[in-house]
Amino acid sequence: MLHVRVISPPALTDEVVRIAAADEAVANVIKLPGVAYSPPGDCVEFDVAREGANDILERLREMGIKETGGIAVDEVDLWISDAAEEAVEAAPGHSEDAVVWEELSARTASETRLTWSYLVFLVLAVQIASIGALLDQPILIVGAMVLGPDFGPVAALCFGALQRDLRLAATAVRTLLVGFAVAIAVTLACAFTSRLIGWIEPSMLDDRPLTSFIIHPDRWSFVVAVLAGVAGILSMTARKSSALVGVFISVTTVPAVGNMAVAIPLEHWSEVGASFVQLAVNLAGMILAGIVTLAVQRVVWTRGGQLQQVSWLGVDSPARARRGPEKASQHSE
Repeated sequence: MLHVRVISPPALTDEVVRIAAADEAVANVIKLPGVAYSPPGDCVEFDVAREGANDILERLREMGIKETGGIAVDEVDLWISDAAEEAVEAAPGHSEDAVVWEELSARTASETRLTWSYLVFLVLAVQIASIGALLDQPILIVGAMVLGPDFGPVAALCFGALQRDLRLAATAVRTLLVGFAVAIAVTLACAFTSRLIGWIEPSMLDDRPLTSFIIHPDRWSFVVAVLAGVAGILSMTARKSSALVGVFISVTTVPAVGNMAVAIPLEHWSEVGASFVQLAVNLAGMILAGIVTLAVQRVVWTRGGQLQQVSWLGVDSPARARRGPEKASQHSE
């Protein structure tokens, strides 16, 4: 369940209330005339089931509320209300499966920001991965995979491609490229210094059976990246953050970058090329899978197509049948 607060100019308030009151997925509509100070206007609040949020948020956008007022959406973890329960029952599908596109848009946009924390986490992850490659320690490779923050921009790139938002997609690509470039540069500097003082030597990359998978990309690398991409997007849209850990451990982006950075000063040129191919294969698999997964979810949760999803499952909500006529009659009155 979501709680929506709308700051509306007085001329649009009655229409906002009408739209909210007529929606079967909405409950507990509140109208507070004249309470908004900046921008001046009225405040309308209501609760809406996640499954039905896209439709009403889109209609509010079409009314120009974004430009003339504002819309704020908060998650409601607990509600004690028969009306809210009926709204949830009336909404199509299940809240765990619902994708609120405005929420996803805001989240992916935040993931594209090239912040210091993003760079630091990526540099640390690549450093740990490079040490894991040198010492042939899979546990360090796994730790680097979990620490790497690179899936956020990948997800944003997928969403930007689906939305045809070139600015979002370009920003995501920039964040990935700059992040990897900075991580490689720092790791290169550390590796060159370590070789000069005798801490590392070329023979350390000669025989490492436990981590050699990094430099042997194959069809399974692509398959795993595709599966991880699907899981990653679903974990974001379904708000299952714990599943992201499995995604991080499944893909070999950070280990490939770490291996590439340490192979250059040790003059293992074949490993540099193999690591680059591994990185490209994993990114391509995740991006392809992410775009397709989002496209499928959009088809399922399109406006006006939500009822189709329920009919595909052969299930109809008794609350919908019960509340629909009631709301229609209330509105006509």
